[in-house]
Amino acid sequence: MRLTLAQITVDPGSVQGNVERASDAIERAAADGADLVVLPELFNVGYFAFELYGRRAEALDGETLTTIRDTAVEEGVAVLAGSIVEDLESSAAAGIPVPTDDGLANTAVFFDRDGERRAVYRKHHLFGYGSAESDLLEPGQRLPTVEYEGFTVGISTCYDLRFPKLHRQLVEKGATLTLVPSAWPYPRVEHWKLFPRARAVENLLYVAAANGVGTFDQTELLGRSTIFDPWGTTLASSSDDPALVTADVDPGRVERVRDEFPALEDVRTDW
Repeated sequence: MRLTLAQITVDPGSVQGNVERASDAIERAAADGADLVVLPELFNVGYFAFELYGRRAEALDGETLTTIRDTAVEEGVAVLAGSIVEDLESSAAAGIPVPTDDGLANTAVFFDRDGERRAVYRKHHLFGYGSAESDLLEPGQRLPTVEYEGFTVGISTCYDLRFPKLHRQLVEKGATLTLVPSAWPYPRVEHWKLFPRARAVENLLYVAAANGVGTFDQTELLGRSTIFDPWGTTLASSSDDPALVTADVDPGRVERVRDEFPALEDVRTDW
């Protein structure tokens, strides 16, 4: 399977421009043979544009995700639209299952090639350090996986990378590939380089971390989107400029690595 991380510029002043850049990235990735494209966290609004969350929140059948879904169908490629600020009340009114029928959530959606909404992941761990996210949003409750191109795909979002238990729970659900839409800023470069690699190594699976680029007041996203294999080897990565980060990934590779080094069989739960 050809996997592409769409490291796009996220401009807090232009939701329409951000969505257009996301759609263009999907089109270019599909033209290069991508089977699955991953967008960054809050790619339409911008993570650090907290003042826009309420005004720019949408239901899952709203304009942003409808555009992304339509692009996925037109290009014949699956997309993890990761993520938008979801208006939970509006989603509930549209008949979409929600953890609560009030408030906002940081929500990623997996669309398959036919535009079907296959998985909805609402970010579990909400950031509080120098961030208003934990004050403004509701945490997610479900941890879905989706079968695609031979992989069992799990989803986590940005700050979730710091919490190994969530990723081990994905493995217990059968995950062989974890997608991580993110909005990781400077100066925490070393943390960004460490956590996705660690999650790949300790769980013996692929981890693909898709970051954005752009500046919000004094905060700058650091890019460096990366795809790691089950040994933690870097398959593809980028700088802090806009880029399409692409690698061919093989579900059989996960099985072979786990057979060769069966560390997951030695996990103890009796203490």
